[in-house]
Amino acid sequence: MVTIKDVARRANVSVTSASYALNDTGTIAETTRNRIIKAAKDLNYHPNAFARNLKKGKTHTLGVFISRFGGSFYEDILEGIHDAVLKTDYELIVCPESRTTQKFLEHRQVDGAIVFDSKIDSELLIKLASKSFPIVVMDRSLDVDYLLPLLIDNQSAAREIFYHFYDQGLRELCFISGALDSYDNSERMNAFLSEADKNNLIVDIHRGNFTFESGYIAAKTILENNALPEAVFCANDQMAIGFIEAMKEHGLKAPEDIAIVGFDDIPVTRYMQPTLSTVGSSRTLWGASAAEQLINFIESQVPFTPFRIPTQFIPRASSQKNIIIHSQEH
Repeated sequence: MVTIKDVARRANVSVTSASYALNDTGTIAETTRNRIIKAAKDLNYHPNAFARNLKKGKTHTLGVFISRFGGSFYEDILEGIHDAVLKTDYELIVCPESRTTQKFLEHRQVDGAIVFDSKIDSELLIKLASKSFPIVVMDRSLDVDYLLPLLIDNQSAAREIFYHFYDQGLRELCFISGALDSYDNSERMNAFLSEADKNNLIVDIHRGNFTFESGYIAAKTILENNALPEAVFCANDQMAIGFIEAMKEHGLKAPEDIAIVGFDDIPVTRYMQPTLSTVGSSRTLWGASAAEQLINFIESQVPFTPFRIPTQFIPRASSQKNIIIHSQEH
């Protein structure tokens, strides 16, 4: 393997001079610089970019720490991050949930981090966030310098779902929870329950974990107990699809027997029967905003700008139980 020492020997200069020429630093004569560059080409020498960047204190790399890759939800977020990074000279390292994640963060082997993994401890992120190591979190709210919480507008969406049911005269409501350690799940549930409480309604709550199977099991439990709600809000689309599948096995239909709403607007919701009412948001915008703000801070110290990614309630066949006679602000 050719080293910088070989280049220096070939050009008959010191290693320091060779380093100046190859890294475009220091002050050396132009003829000497050209001789060193020619020697490097002749020897097919390529500098170790990673080592060079470490010396400068920069890697020109962002780290994305995400709990999973699969499914359109995460794919869209990663696509947004990737598209934003492609417009720059930064590289991207994507780390799934693993035992090495904490070490990777603690050693700061990237210039900044985007975190969407609830298993990464908040105290660790608070400790690590600094001017030289900014962090964007997409799965929790942390009020700390050099740390940007970038979240979707869960609360207004959950309130809109509640009144979508309420305005149809539906009063016996159920919420199927996602993973309890999910910040998004907590915001959706708390906002939905808060509106129910304002209207003197009690919501039946069943625990899931954002998977098709957990929505299916929750529905089976409810249906086998013969305690049918009039309407169900599932914390994501996968659970709502599982819920509807269990209903079909019991000879029940949405929305005639139970009105169903999910969350995320994954592509299959538009084509299934019945089409699934849900909440959409631009996940590519979400990912791109995270990457853009992180790079702007690293490059130019542009202050973080917290904001909520807008959501849109999408009423479809699964929840249109009755014709909504009126619409009003609540």
